[in-house]
Amino acid sequence: MTGGGALVEARAAFGRRAWAEAYARFVDARARVPLAPRDLEQLATAAYLTGHDEESTDAWAGAHRARLDGGQTEQAVRCAFWLGLGLLLRGELAPGSGWTARARSLVDQHRLDGVEVGYLLVPDGLMALAGGDRPAARDLFERAHTPGRRFGDADLSALGCVGLGQVLLRQGRTVEGLGRFDEAMVAVTLGELSPTVAGLVYCAVIDECQQAFDVRRAVEWTAALGRWCDAQPGLVPYRGQCLVHRSQVLQLRGAWRTALDEARQARDRLARPPHPALGMAHYQLGELHRLRGEAAEAQVAYRLADRCGRRPQPGLALLHLSRGRVDAAAGAVERALADARDHLSRVGMLPATVEIMLAAGRVDAARAAVEELADVAVAAGSSFLLAAAAHGRGALLLAERRPAAALEALREAWRCWQELRVPYEAAQTLVLVAVACRAVGDHEGAEQELSAARRALEGLGAAPALARLAELAGTVGGAGGRGGRPLAITPRELEVLRLVAAGQTNRTIADTLVISEKTVERHLSNIFTRLGVPNRAAATAYAYAHDLV
Repeated sequence: MTGGGALVEARAAFGRRAWAEAYARFVDARARVPLAPRDLEQLATAAYLTGHDEESTDAWAGAHRARLDGGQTEQAVRCAFWLGLGLLLRGELAPGSGWTARARSLVDQHRLDGVEVGYLLVPDGLMALAGGDRPAARDLFERAHTPGRRFGDADLSALGCVGLGQVLLRQGRTVEGLGRFDEAMVAVTLGELSPTVAGLVYCAVIDECQQAFDVRRAVEWTAALGRWCDAQPGLVPYRGQCLVHRSQVLQLRGAWRTALDEARQARDRLARPPHPALGMAHYQLGELHRLRGEAAEAQVAYRLADRCGRRPQPGLALLHLSRGRVDAAAGAVERALADARDHLSRVGMLPATVEIMLAAGRVDAARAAVEELADVAVAAGSSFLLAAAAHGRGALLLAERRPAAALEALREAWRCWQELRVPYEAAQTLVLVAVACRAVGDHEGAEQELSAARRALEGLGAAPALARLAELAGTVGGAGGRGGRPLAITPRELEVLRLVAAGQTNRTIADTLVISEKTVERHLSNIFTRLGVPNRAAATAYAYAHDLV
């Protein structure tokens, strides 16, 4: 085939969005004939979309030089911008910043005032957002969004719009932020954006919706991203992140085995070469392993996530809790809350904080987290956060020995979980409903709720949750227990257990029994081991279930 023939086929493949074919044809043509600037730009795009990052960088650099040689300064600036942005998104900050600086120098030198100025504000906004300077980031994204709309540049308008949404979410203005995402997604669904920008918008919006606990949007846009990827043969950059998002949605929906497969595929794709989203894939693997009771695998995954720049909380703290390391869990989640740089990061820690602080007997800290979570949920209008807040409130009321009030809150949470179709969260709430029913004397209702929770957890393969449920549902006899077996704890440990179930802290228990706090901690460790429960909350539930209080 002649160079001209290969070029014709390359352009046709590019028009069909057959990216792998387009890339191969452009490479073939380039080996035979010099490529025009427009063809170099399409080669750069096809190379990027098929995962050939170095080739994409080289083609953008060639297009930049060709545009400069032809006196086409505006187009040269665009080439430098896309080259720099691609480097920044891959984590190559120094060369990426260098290319954006080169583009800015051209803008200043030639006194350009069109959309090129707006494009160069986007990486500045991203850097400001990453550095925690939200006012500056918002100003930069607004200044990028405005010329995009004024000059009819859909790509620039969408990038500015998504950036504004990210800032607003971190400022706690969730409704406004999600509205910005919806605006950007309209442009995606109408086919107004270039493939590169459409993929960036998809991934950014889905990631933000996940962090904001907007399950409905996350599910809808993840499905749309999957269809978009499937329709474009050879597409690579978004497939790894797409698989992570799919895994997260599958986890919520209860398809954990499939979610695990998707997360593993995402990890493998994102690892060659290492992608900034690799840490997200490792963290997702950690979450699934933890929920399935694969503690060693979860530990490794969280460690790898941390190495890749994704902080492993609150998952690692919850793993500590499941292993009975309550103090380590409490310390980890407290540090994570203190280190949270913005509203969005903090919100993600609150449900786990409630669970861990109750397990540690720190009722006041749990109450503060429940109140903060409820305020955030109402402001955001998030069904998921409203359900989490109701669940946390129910757990808190149980710890305060107010089971009737707890039942009301827990049933509210369960209804929300059912509407969201998230079976694990619903089953966890049912377990607490059973504890509350037992506490008010409704033993038949408690057994029904436990049976429903068991069926759901068995279907999920939630081994740790099933183990806790089995302890609640079992029969134990002896000193203070029911059934035919002796209670596995000593009389002194039974005293400690009863005080724990009454919501007492370690210090209060120590004062009541005239022993040291270290001795209380040792008794608690023995109780957790002998009863097969991971924490104070589970021990309290056990005590109520077996009429030990």
